[in-house]
Amino acid sequence: QVQLVESGGGLVQPGGSLRLSCAAPGSIFSFAAVGWYRQAPWEQREMVARILSGGTIIYADSVKGRFTISRDNANNTVYLQMNSLKPEDTAVYYCKIVQFGTNYWGQGTQVTVSS
Repeated sequence: QVQLVESGGGLVQPGGSLRLSCAAPGSIFSFAAVGWYRQAPWEQREMVARILSGGTIIYADSVKGRFTISRDNANNTVYLQMNSLKPEDTAVYYCKIVQFGTNYWGQGTQVTVSS
């Protein structure tokens, strides 16, 4: 069973920063699209940022200019740098990898932005 290992969530004050990491097996990382999604209580899961297999990067309007997604192909890891965090960014954040039409999800990591 393929496992994505996420880390980096936690409690941060408004205006603060966090960096999320998602480590994946090399067997599914090659030629894959990668992304971060989030789900707040009572809300649907939504796309935060993603890197398509061709390298195009897409951000949700709500995080543009504050969040940066990146990938380290040598270490099979995806990152999400989150700056200027707001209370409305509070959610469980999930890593997603799509390779050859198959979706792989991480277990989720909680991000709470509160004073």
